[in-house]
Amino acid sequence: MQWSLIGLGLIAGMILPLQALMNGRLGLHLGGPVWAATVSFFIGTVGLLAYQGVQRASLPTVAQFSSVPVWLYVGGFLGAFYVASATIVAPKLGTTALFSLVIFGQLVASLLLDHFGVLSAANHPVNVMRVVGVLMVFGGAMLALRY
Repeated sequence: MQWSLIGLGLIAGMILPLQALMNGRLGLHLGGPVWAATVSFFIGTVGLLAYQGVQRASLPTVAQFSSVPVWLYVGGFLGAFYVASATIVAPKLGTTALFSLVIFGQLVASLLLDHFGVLSAANHPVNVMRVVGVLMVFGGAMLALRY
């Protein structure tokens, strides 16, 4: 097993609730969740550019940028939607409920993406056990919302 990657994934998951709460608090100071998400993305962009500089990564060429299918750039909007949504939901429902719903949503989307083989070489058809597993997560999300 690649323990360093497992650890990195675990840490990344652990910081998401903190980020959602911090962005929620930032939104209170800046006048709304969209401003908080905007500032969060700006600071994140500065951090990523600094990391690229430390790594001495070469800049992508204009040809590389222009060869990318336009729809792949939509990922940035999806990330912005996620951060803005989490910034709105976390202070109101709490991070446990938020991330229970986020995980449920991820699993539903993953079932469909896997089933139809979207963006991957092989597809993984939906089966009863996968659906049961996703429904169990939904049950946990509903418990988190009620208690």
